[in-house]
Amino acid sequence: MTKGVIFDVDGTLVDTVYLHCTAWWQALRQHGQDVETARIHRAIGMGSDRILDHLLGDDRDTSDDDAIRTAHSTLFGVYWDSLRPTPGARDLLQAVKDRERRVVLASSAAAPELAALRRALDADAIVDTVTGADDAPTSKPAPDIVQVALERAKLQPEDVVFVGDTVWDVRAANALDIPCVGVTCGGISEAELLDAGAAGVYANPEALLGALDKLLGKL
Repeated sequence: MTKGVIFDVDGTLVDTVYLHCTAWWQALRQHGQDVETARIHRAIGMGSDRILDHLLGDDRDTSDDDAIRTAHSTLFGVYWDSLRPTPGARDLLQAVKDRERRVVLASSAAAPELAALRRALDADAIVDTVTGADDAPTSKPAPDIVQVALERAKLQPEDVVFVGDTVWDVRAANALDIPCVGVTCGGISEAELLDAGAAGVYANPEALLGALDKLLGKL
């Protein structure tokens, strides 16, 4: 039996992925970098400390990196007040809590953005533990944020399952031998998530709610 569920936030619990794609695309264009939105989409889920290396290569001139990140944050910030949860997100968190499991959020978002995501989710009374990019030295797909979440929640890898929407979530969880259940509401396909090592895939939190007892029985 599980003792808790760790959730990614962007794309999994809050519908933000394509807003991030647009913000990164515009930020990159402002600094002379023309990157296809399809490539940006598949990089979403990495923290801002890693996404530019992934998109632009780690042998580039990095002098504009901070300005690009700032531009992305500014552009994405325009949407903060209109963010919405993904279907069934809050109900899923409540159902986990009602079954006396710990509800843990592990996000690659920095503190101001994470605060906006939490406002949109409106579930602070349900959530036991929250970690973000500022709590770990390296973001997903490195497992650092998930490790910090475990430590703060006083849980072990064998006690939990992870729910996320990107291959980076799956890799971060699997690096700690935590089974990861994928959701496709962030736009990554079932096949891609399964190929990355997801233990199962559902359309969104609402669909996962119907399989929650199976999930809490450790799949």
